[in-house]
Amino acid sequence: MTELSSTQIQEIRTQVLGAAAKVPGALIGLGILFVVLGMIGVAGQTLFSFVSINVLGIFLFAGGVLQALHAMKSKGWKSVGVQMLLAILYIAAAIFTWAFPIPALEAITLWMAAIFFATGVLRLIAAFQHRHFNEWIWLALSAALSILMGVLIMNSYPASSLWLPGLLIAIELILQGWSLLFLGLAAKSVAKSFTK
Repeated sequence: MTELSSTQIQEIRTQVLGAAAKVPGALIGLGILFVVLGMIGVAGQTLFSFVSINVLGIFLFAGGVLQALHAMKSKGWKSVGVQMLLAILYIAAAIFTWAFPIPALEAITLWMAAIFFATGVLRLIAAFQHRHFNEWIWLALSAALSILMGVLIMNSYPASSLWLPGLLIAIELILQGWSLLFLGLAAKSVAKSFTK
């Protein structure tokens, strides 16, 4: 088995990082921004939940308008009526989230609890199907944690609706920020090694 030279290792790293190797500063800056936003979200979970539901409303409204514009320009298409109905539903959902943010947050929280519970059950089934592998216990543990999350969310429902969506989004921002930050630092080290 042959060992790779340091130049070959650097070339492999550059190929793995792709375009990210060319802009490490942007990745580092974006990573820091995401981490800071996530920390603000953790500190103000309720505010973050309300901001998130309003942003969701903006996306729903924009999606509905774009769907309607597309349907109006597609004369002769058999699905124009269906597309217009979908556009109306998107716009109605947007208006509902803006007019009634607390029920919208409650619906999202119920949806998250159902997703955690369902994915946990499916992972548990998969774990038992693969129990002849030594690593099946990790899948079972992951399943148990997902089910537990679903149960905990439902146990504190509806009060958790005010803070949980904001907290989960904040945690996701922090995790994504750390990922981008480390990717940027890796790209920066690759760029430095080629300038030496």
